[in-house]
Amino acid sequence: MNKEFVHVKVDLLKRFMRDVFIGLKVPKKDAEICAEVLAAADLMGMDSHGISRMKPIYYDRIKMGIQFPNAKFEVVRETPTTAVIDGHHGMGHAIAYKAMEMAIKKAKKYGLGMTAVRNSTHYGIAGYYPLMAVKEGMIGLTGTNARPSIAPTFGVENMLGTNPQTWGIPTDEKFPFLLDCATSITQRGKIEVYAKLNKKMPEGWVINQNGGTETDAQKVLKMLTEGTAALVPLGGIGEEMGGYKGYGYTTVIEILSAALQDGAYLKQLMGSKNGKPAPYALGHFFMAINISHFTSLNRFKKTAGNILRELRASKKAKGAKRIYTAGEKEYYTSLERKKKGVPVNRQTRLEMIKMRDELGLKYKFDFE
Repeated sequence: MNKEFVHVKVDLLKRFMRDVFIGLKVPKKDAEICAEVLAAADLMGMDSHGISRMKPIYYDRIKMGIQFPNAKFEVVRETPTTAVIDGHHGMGHAIAYKAMEMAIKKAKKYGLGMTAVRNSTHYGIAGYYPLMAVKEGMIGLTGTNARPSIAPTFGVENMLGTNPQTWGIPTDEKFPFLLDCATSITQRGKIEVYAKLNKKMPEGWVINQNGGTETDAQKVLKMLTEGTAALVPLGGIGEEMGGYKGYGYTTVIEILSAALQDGAYLKQLMGSKNGKPAPYALGHFFMAINISHFTSLNRFKKTAGNILRELRASKKAKGAKRIYTAGEKEYYTSLERKKKGVPVNRQTRLEMIKMRDELGLKYKFDFE
């Protein structure tokens, strides 16, 4: 247990997370979806959104009663190409999976499908859901709002969530184009990883009330909760490096994650009411675009692949070994981790043991 990292097989992590969710009274089918999404994050190297988030996010919130293990998935409005869904503060991964399934089904028939969700919860890596569309020969898009953490340009107050805009696009290569990133320079999950490792953060990620930056991850997590620090939008502090662009895109995702479905927004997503913990009431949206309604799928995939290959073959900067395209690193990381397992840090391993013991699960981990 003294090692900082121990490799754990992804199948074991997936089974364990599924059984934890079932132990928390999440229906088996939904528990399998939740575990699959989290395990996909670990497999692709998105360590901030996998097993490391089980205890501080889902497990604790269900225990606190601000996330419901078996909530109703309610379609409140629907047309042939669209739907609005109320998740009733249930499991965000399962809500998102079903919402993207609906969008894909509509796109198969009509060429485009879009769904919007209100009263949901954290849904894991956004990239999982566009990849569902990619598997069906479609372009996938999703966005979500989140608890306030980003300050607007020229501001220092945490107002907007990290609000990813995430695309999945099929290609003729072994891996699709997948762009899954926050509209801030970093996101809370990555800061949580830095805190667990007791590692100093780079300057410029977080702004304090005086307009300066903070680098102590544990201190920053506390300050974000108190509202005395905020994440910086893509582009950085101010306008000089284009911070207004990240601020603008973050705002677009906030509007689409709230206004379309008559949902909560900005400070309404703090996870508290009258000073007490409350559901986060997040909003999401999902879109599937059926390529075959525009052009031949094979021709599209060939052109998309050509674009990516030409980008990677372009002239490299001095000292650079190679150029990557979005989704490539995740693909190669997944190949490596399927063989070696997922590196799990010491604190997360302790959290796994704690969840196991509290739920009475029959697991004996090699790292104990």
